[in-house]
Amino acid sequence: MRFFIIVFFIVYVVLDIYVFRVMRNIGRVNWQYWYLAVSLLVLGNLVYQMFFNATEGRVLNHVQSYAWGFFLALIVFKIVFFVLFLSDYGVRLGVGVVQKVAGSSEQFSVPSRRKFVQTLLLGAAAVPFAGMLYGIFKGKYNYKVFRHVLEFDDLPEAFDGYTITQVSDIHCGSFDNKEKITYGIDLINEQKSDVILFTGDMVNNKADELDNWMDLFTTLKAPDGKFAVLGNHDYGDYYNWETDKDKVANLEDLKQRERTMGFDLLLNEHRYLERNGQRIALVGVENWGSGHFKKAGDLDLAKQGINKDDFKILMSHDPSHWDMKVKDDDYHFHMTLAGHTHGMQFGIEIPGWIKWSPVKWRYKHWAGLYQEQGQWLHVNRGFGYLAFPGRVGIWPEITVIQLKKRNV
Repeated sequence: MRFFIIVFFIVYVVLDIYVFRVMRNIGRVNWQYWYLAVSLLVLGNLVYQMFFNATEGRVLNHVQSYAWGFFLALIVFKIVFFVLFLSDYGVRLGVGVVQKVAGSSEQFSVPSRRKFVQTLLLGAAAVPFAGMLYGIFKGKYNYKVFRHVLEFDDLPEAFDGYTITQVSDIHCGSFDNKEKITYGIDLINEQKSDVILFTGDMVNNKADELDNWMDLFTTLKAPDGKFAVLGNHDYGDYYNWETDKDKVANLEDLKQRERTMGFDLLLNEHRYLERNGQRIALVGVENWGSGHFKKAGDLDLAKQGINKDDFKILMSHDPSHWDMKVKDDDYHFHMTLAGHTHGMQFGIEIPGWIKWSPVKWRYKHWAGLYQEQGQWLHVNRGFGYLAFPGRVGIWPEITVIQLKKRNV
């Protein structure tokens, strides 16, 4: 780890030297000195916050989170700056070689043109930097309501038109603006769905992160109630507990708090939602994730007592569970609701045209709807945020799904 930090610091400094020299060559209002001052201030603040103002248990406080966010924004600027200017240099070098071979005496790049192009490239590099800053101050609370209508042949007629609001990955320990969170909670209630389903990660690590937010989440209401499952962060696995007993007590505290807020917490178990004498099965498993993530989810235990021909909705925090276990299960879960990925809180989404995030290299199913083997998976992009205190392009999500019976 120490070696990695040293290498990262060297890369940061090398990029700084490169950016400084290019800015100096452009020669516009001493930008290079302003840039260097900001860069050193951001780096110094991060070092101070992480090494001299460290909090207990590996938990980032709000000040550290912002320090990390500004650092990431500046790193993005440096990398984009470096790539753009290196590309320009490569083009000029290539054209120069071709002209040399061809024996042309024409000068491809005069100084005035080069400075103009470099100024444009500097502006282009500033665009993603500005986007990161927008994500920190505005994007993380830019709530979006995603609506889907799913049709099923075997949906009980009484549930034709039934609406579900899914919320996931609240991460209340990261919140710093009660007015914005209140707006998000009100937006959930405004959907007036029949049921609210929360698919895990209520906190970052500790149950007491809920102290300032329980009153708000208690106001969530739906006619058929609100149900929840646990996510990987809810178990406190990323906190340095003094004893195992403290960790167990924290989890029990969190479970009790969720119940106090009115959530029916499903721990490898199921409930039936009933309407006009008909019913659908709502199944909830504890976290099960591929790789190093906790595998407490027990699908076999959760489905005990359910008939194979029941219409089934599964709540499972990590979408890798669906790919590796759920979709091949002989019980055929009609719809699975997951979260976990956050869409990496960074990406590009233009409906009907592009949907991209670096998280796709880790998760095959990372945001939105997927259908395989006659079963649906929906991956919620998350209500909150973690580590990076913002969202860029992948906005916080409230999902409304309407169930429809397909006309045969």
